[in-house]
Amino acid sequence: MKEDIDSFLTYLKVEKGFSENTTAAYGNDLYQLADFADEEAAKRGTAASWASFNRQDMLSYLLNLKERNYAATTVARKVAAARSFFDFMVAEGKIKDNPSHNIGSPKIGRALPKPISFSQVRRLLEQPTKLSTPEAKRDKAMLELLYASGMRVSELVSLNLGDVDLENGYVRCLGKGSKERVIPIAPQAALSVAEYVKEVHPRLVHNENEQALFLNLRGDRLTRQGFWQILKGYAKMAKLEVEITPHTLRHSFATHMLNGGADLRSVQELLGHANISTTQIYTHLTSEHIRRTYEQSHPRAK
Repeated sequence: MKEDIDSFLTYLKVEKGFSENTTAAYGNDLYQLADFADEEAAKRGTAASWASFNRQDMLSYLLNLKERNYAATTVARKVAAARSFFDFMVAEGKIKDNPSHNIGSPKIGRALPKPISFSQVRRLLEQPTKLSTPEAKRDKAMLELLYASGMRVSELVSLNLGDVDLENGYVRCLGKGSKERVIPIAPQAALSVAEYVKEVHPRLVHNENEQALFLNLRGDRLTRQGFWQILKGYAKMAKLEVEITPHTLRHSFATHMLNGGADLRSVQELLGHANISTTQIYTHLTSEHIRRTYEQSHPRAK
């Protein structure tokens, strides 16, 4: 059964262009489903197979997830993974019907992103300048670039030296589905990256063939987890009284762009969202800004 899952994961990666992280998440969910199918078949004294996995088994799986106190968002994700997998199996002719069809997922509210204010961003970006280490210049470049571009952290750490054009002020990155986009970057961010590339990168690199832009102290490409630890350290230094994650600067970038007058379509392209509906969640975060602008501008609002 797990061989079928492996075939599906290959399909997601090769034909659908899913990232390694997304493919791995699907794999974890579906291997759990396969283990559950094995257990249910053992209880019945039969051999486990996807062909014999039916709607009742799927309902039992859903109940099992709820009994194990999984969050609604996690249950919904696991059901969605199962539904996609069974659709694939039907298309491949390995099963006749999708046992997850017409089985509802838990209803979950869409969580709004939590940006930080511009003054908080400024405090965060100032922290590396208080240190005199080469790594601090690298960290300054990463934080400035992330806030200036709105990139995902996975896109940031995947950058190569050739992906940044500092003279013309833009960065090229590969987003979800290997879709390339070119993002202009602010002069301050370009300056910080240029300083890092000139002064620090040559000191960190150990392999002359290494193309990664941001390196750890071993000379390897910095990981998402590595960046997260770095970010947490600077957030603590800045004494920010809010939770900061790698996605916080992306959310803040989008919100501040809209507050500054950018149109939704432009922000969508900068963020690399496939659908504008994804970008529209940020419009909820600008309502307070709109209210203040109205009160300051409308002659009858005062």
